[in-house]
Amino acid sequence: MSDKIKLGLIGGGLSSFIGIVHRIGAYMGENYVLTGGVFDINFDKGNQFAQQLNLDASRSYPSLDIFIEKELALPAHNRIEVVSILTPNFLHFEMAKKLVSAGFHVICEKPITVTADEARTLKRLVEEKRVIFGLSHTYTGYPMVRQMKTMIAQGKIGRVQKVYAKYYQGWINPAIHQDEERKKVWRLNPKMSGLSCCMGDIGVHAFNLIEYTTGLEIDKVLADLDTLYPENELDVDGTTLLRMNNGSRGVITASQIATGEENNLSIAVYGDQGGLKWEQEHPMYLKHLIEGAPTQIYKPGNPYNSEFALESTKIAPGHPEGLFDAMGNIYNGLAAAIRGRSYRLGAFPTVHDGVRGMSFIEAVLSSNSQEQVWVKVK
Repeated sequence: MSDKIKLGLIGGGLSSFIGIVHRIGAYMGENYVLTGGVFDINFDKGNQFAQQLNLDASRSYPSLDIFIEKELALPAHNRIEVVSILTPNFLHFEMAKKLVSAGFHVICEKPITVTADEARTLKRLVEEKRVIFGLSHTYTGYPMVRQMKTMIAQGKIGRVQKVYAKYYQGWINPAIHQDEERKKVWRLNPKMSGLSCCMGDIGVHAFNLIEYTTGLEIDKVLADLDTLYPENELDVDGTTLLRMNNGSRGVITASQIATGEENNLSIAVYGDQGGLKWEQEHPMYLKHLIEGAPTQIYKPGNPYNSEFALESTKIAPGHPEGLFDAMGNIYNGLAAAIRGRSYRLGAFPTVHDGVRGMSFIEAVLSSNSQEQVWVKVK
């Protein structure tokens, strides 16, 4: 137990879906022990959560400032080492800045901040303080996404010439058509969500998957976004044309009003010698398209996969692995970095990925506001 990394949470309490994903992900590699945190904006609910998990009541704090003060006062061997920020978007920057300044390692929900300038400021601070910073672009943790990344790097599909990523959800649709219901959705509130809803929440995942798997960067975007109603301030649907830094073209299409859709994220990358396709709702299958030959299907846990994919697989072939496992792989990569062990490139998203994501969001919004002109992702 003494060598386990002491983990703290900011948010992620009783009513948090993403909190459960982070807790289980952290537990899966047996590298962490949840020790304390600020679990809820309501201190009583935070204490209730700590009691439910049999945590030390003295490590349940009413605010981040008190958390930092009390934890730093403890002996180093007993202090929380890494903190996961699981709050709404508008809180990420200030919380991360305070934690990094105090010397804590940080794991942050995406988007990293609400502006690209904030993200760049945070990146400089992370580099100055020499702490580990991870961003929970969870889908990069799936074994078959890591297999896809490896195969593209190995040249299995040749030169990348077309990329396509789609992320469709329908969960905002029931609320968007009713003014009073719409006001209850915090992601539609720019004061909490930031500059964007759809592209900032899910489009950025598609963006991250493209850059993660291909090893390329998106250079320019041409965007068409939809708020559906004039009085709704933030986008709920959009399509973005892409120009990659190798000259190839691509598309990201994202929607939170795709009626009936649940979490339909998919990516396809086509090279001059073949293609690769993966779907989040069917994560066990990576399809390899080969010119003039039958499609091959790769599945986790089999010896034909790359070492990176095999290291990211926890159970025998034929047993489904999903979101918790993907988050677990990211936490395992972070644990190696925190403990100074070797880890593979791509083991976890970094603060650099956070900067890239915010730069993408701002470029998309700029393109849309200028009546669809090409804008560089800086």
